[in-house]
Amino acid sequence: MRIVIAGGHGQIALRLERLLAARGIKAAGIIRRAEQGDDLRDAGAEPVVLDLESASVEEVASALRGADAAVFAAGAGPGSGATRKDTVDKGAAVLFADAAVLAGVRRFVIVSSMGADPRHEGDEIFDVYLRAKGEADAYVTSLDALDWTVLRPGSLTDDAGTGLVRLEAHTGRGSIPRDDVAAVLAELLDTPATAGLTLELVSGSTPVSVAVRSVAGN
Repeated sequence: MRIVIAGGHGQIALRLERLLAARGIKAAGIIRRAEQGDDLRDAGAEPVVLDLESASVEEVASALRGADAAVFAAGAGPGSGATRKDTVDKGAAVLFADAAVLAGVRRFVIVSSMGADPRHEGDEIFDVYLRAKGEADAYVTSLDALDWTVLRPGSLTDDAGTGLVRLEAHTGRGSIPRDDVAAVLAELLDTPATAGLTLELVSGSTPVSVAVRSVAGN
């Protein structure tokens, strides 16, 4: 298998790349700066230098061709302003989805956020972020050419993963270590029957593999 990950140098993406490498799965991570490449190689992934804020859909599709799945894990980051919420959290996600369609990559997993909603109200930066993520989710889920899964984690922490989660259509608010988000992503990629689902994720009491199997096909 070959998985292409947008936002390949992100905290969740690097964890996912390590997990995929441990499973013998080839991963390619799209990064903005060449100097980030060594971190991806250390994680067992192939770096692909491409700026999703300026690249064409054809350029992104070229990076995706031959892949078995695509993961959108990019984000403008907590220190960014409203403009980059639109160009990255929404715009880059839309571009990546369009490129996957053009490249013929059906399996598509997008890392969203709990509370993402295109109709979310408010003018604070986090409100803009939740709207942008919601608009990205709405676009991805409208594409019949994709076998999509939307994953909406709760508040992210750097605590060590426990491998125990709650993964449902609606979990209620909560937090989740980035380790466990990456573990769930790896399991979702290995479980095609989770296509067509929008799932919330927080820490819980169910092992990751069991939690993913329990929602598959629902």
